[in-house]
Amino acid sequence: MMAAAEQHGGGRSLVDGRRVLVVGLGRTGQGVARWAERRGARVRLNDSSSSVVVPPDVARHERIDEPEAALEGIDLVVPSPGVPASSEILRAAQARGVAIVSEIEVAATILASPMVAVTGTNGKSTTTELIADMLRGSFKSVFAGGNLGTPLIEAVDGSYEVAVVEVSSFQLEWVDSFRPKVGVYLNVTGDHLDRHGDLETYAAVKARLFARQTKDDVAILNRDDPRVGSLASVVDSSVATFGSGRPAGDGASLDGDAIRALVRGRPGTYALSAFSLLGAHNRENAMAAVLAAMAMGASDDAIQSALDQFEALEHRMQEVHERGGVRFIDDSKATNVGALLRSLDGMSDGRVVLVAGGMAKGGGFAEARTMVGRKTRCAILYGSARNELAAAWGGVTPLSSVERFDEAIRRAADAAQPGDVVLLSPACASFDQFQSYAKRGYAFAQIVRSLG
Repeated sequence: MMAAAEQHGGGRSLVDGRRVLVVGLGRTGQGVARWAERRGARVRLNDSSSSVVVPPDVARHERIDEPEAALEGIDLVVPSPGVPASSEILRAAQARGVAIVSEIEVAATILASPMVAVTGTNGKSTTTELIADMLRGSFKSVFAGGNLGTPLIEAVDGSYEVAVVEVSSFQLEWVDSFRPKVGVYLNVTGDHLDRHGDLETYAAVKARLFARQTKDDVAILNRDDPRVGSLASVVDSSVATFGSGRPAGDGASLDGDAIRALVRGRPGTYALSAFSLLGAHNRENAMAAVLAAMAMGASDDAIQSALDQFEALEHRMQEVHERGGVRFIDDSKATNVGALLRSLDGMSDGRVVLVAGGMAKGGGFAEARTMVGRKTRCAILYGSARNELAAAWGGVTPLSSVERFDEAIRRAADAAQPGDVVLLSPACASFDQFQSYAKRGYAFAQIVRSLG
């Protein structure tokens, strides 16, 4: 069984009066530095990139980028999510016996409001925002953030009634007492294997979301995902599952165009007739969100209203243009094969012109071979991973390979016929040609709209 701990919140924080080294100076690192200073910590900064721009209120702290020198006299290291455990400075901190904790651990030990935490390979952001929308109909002040955008540390000094937090595997690497009232584990597929090494390690890191929960907390699990569903027998939490078929106990399932759910004796039925998000995977996200909102006490009206009005987040199965009977969908956030599979699953057979490519992240592409063959009219491959994609999908659909992203989009538009969907669902990171998946998505929308 997983160990249990008492809920934290209020009182003394992990950084109070200590000598804290903040590693990584992006938004999360900057937020930690500011908050630690307010708590009386002596803050030192470290970043492996000499080009990172830090605002003056953070830059006034001492900065030492040489690992061994940076660790001198330090009590606590708080790394940003982008800093891998294998980095020189974190390995040096471990060798010295210096405590390492993530930003979400620092925040959660002092956060007074109850928390919903959402993890999984795909669907985290959509589900986090959907849960937050459901709770906003019943609570006056709801924080939504974490890996989604606003660091959890920025919620600590706010007067929030509830916090909904997207949590990545990177953030869960350095937690010990992190304990959400409701934890949601959506799915796990091959992603970030360049950092975690293998799928089992990656899945286990994500499962740390539940390590400190007790029977007073709720674990929401995807019963159709073997690695996720198996946690039902080992967590100490109260379990509710979602997926196909009927749950054995508490959980949610689809009944025609509705969600039927039961959580700790509370039943609920919610219509999906006005739910606008595309794809079967988004119905799974909706089931998970319903269970979390019910567990947190959201009203039935608030849950239904959120389902009726929620719109797709940017770059997540977002329709951005229509031209000559062809729909153009931006799914640039699909940076792994699992996300691609979920996106294709909701498409009509043979009616997708797929644009895929970018920079491979360590997972193989052959898993998508059957689905690509069934769903696509053709696939346009671009970027540094195009040859690897072509080797995995050759023979199941017509392929076209180009280097540049803009050329790939124009070829896809030319190949599409009325009734087709041009789907940007890259199955790869963006970093060979773009700074982020968001910039890639914006470029896609700009190019297709320029076509008229």
